[in-house]
Amino acid sequence: MKEILEAIESGASSEDFAAMTIPESYRAAYVLKDEADMFEGIDSREKDPRKSIHIGEVPTPELAPDEAYVAVMASSINFNTVWTSIFEPLPTFGFLDRLGRESKWGARHVRDHHIIGSDGSGVVLKVGSAVRLYKPGDHVVMHCNYVDDQDPSAHDDSMMAANQRIWGFETNFGGLADLTVVKANQLMPKPTHLNWEEAAVNALCASTSYRMLVSNNASAMKQGDKVLIWGATGGLGGYATQLVLNGGGTPIGIVSSPAKAKLLNKLGCEAVIDRKAENYRFWKDEHNQDEKEWRRLGKRIRELAGDDPDIVFEHPGRQTMGASVFVAKRGGTIVTCAATSGYMIEYDNRHLWMKLKQIASSHFANYSEAWEMNRLINDGAIHPIMSHVYSLDDVGMAAYQVHHNLHEGKLAVLCLAPQEGHGVTDPEKRERIGEKKLTVFHRHAVETLDPQAEDD
Repeated sequence: MKEILEAIESGASSEDFAAMTIPESYRAAYVLKDEADMFEGIDSREKDPRKSIHIGEVPTPELAPDEAYVAVMASSINFNTVWTSIFEPLPTFGFLDRLGRESKWGARHVRDHHIIGSDGSGVVLKVGSAVRLYKPGDHVVMHCNYVDDQDPSAHDDSMMAANQRIWGFETNFGGLADLTVVKANQLMPKPTHLNWEEAAVNALCASTSYRMLVSNNASAMKQGDKVLIWGATGGLGGYATQLVLNGGGTPIGIVSSPAKAKLLNKLGCEAVIDRKAENYRFWKDEHNQDEKEWRRLGKRIRELAGDDPDIVFEHPGRQTMGASVFVAKRGGTIVTCAATSGYMIEYDNRHLWMKLKQIASSHFANYSEAWEMNRLINDGAIHPIMSHVYSLDDVGMAAYQVHHNLHEGKLAVLCLAPQEGHGVTDPEKRERIGEKKLTVFHRHAVETLDPQAEDD
């Protein structure tokens, strides 16, 4: 891997990369099958990714005809990284076993270790015999939609494919490693003005937000729409806020602290609700919700935005779904992609059917949607929401931060990249877009840690 890194850093040719020998093993972050019960009987919040995630050498898998080896320069932490690391809601080795039964190539994924990570930026090292559009030396980012294109159900919307999977969660050989194996249809050109770590944090969350808001497969946001965004500075919400602003809408961001409210203002979101400061309590107790609190939230939204939201961008789940259904505009859409506060949700169905609202489900994005979101990032219309950078050795700590919601935006992880700031191939474009726009989350994180830091 040292020789590969030297070639990347020196700008070697495609021919040089093609002539390199792929190493027999590489460094990766993984969990172990025989430790899947290590947290049995422990409350979810007490399960510690630092104890379950290992960093070490793993054997390199054989390359299938439709795949590419990619040297991973940087990756990032997603909630599915946390779920795998705490073996919740179930160990992910069952996913690998099912993939292993599908084909010879699927059988490679069945191992006693699961290499995690569903984002990445890097350099193509070698491509399989069926790969047409990429070659060794290409700078790429990788999205996590893993699809077998021989399945007819994949050819309208690949997210509807019967065997659609998430790379690094429902497959092995994920992105939190120095090397990875991905299908060619997971590759996209790396935005030229971003460094490796900035490019690595976007694909999963940004593409998910795009599908939820912009795509016709979910809420099909239009100009002028008012959009309520839960967790508006989080991994999903930070992109959702930008998409609403970029699409001519009005975001109403809900956050949980004054610091996060300030960050939203920096993104250009003026309508901000600090749910902790305003002390919203949507549940009276474990079994009963409080409609008065729903009404109080609805009134506050109208004060800030002038109307009820056309779209509610919903991902907390149990704690907020009742309020989300209530506050949505007549005929509006609640679009949901997750349930970080619990997946057994409850809401008053009268407020759904009598006001002709609808709940739309959404899950990651198809290749076209991911490509379009990557294009917006490459054009400088949407910016990375990277707040902190960790080393691969510290993946457990980074996952712990996400598990306990101690972060803002996305946490990047340097893999093969030796230090921060490498990988920009168009510095003039970066200067034209503006460093301040590209580093809003990172600068805010520094200012939050050091109040004396300049807030410009």
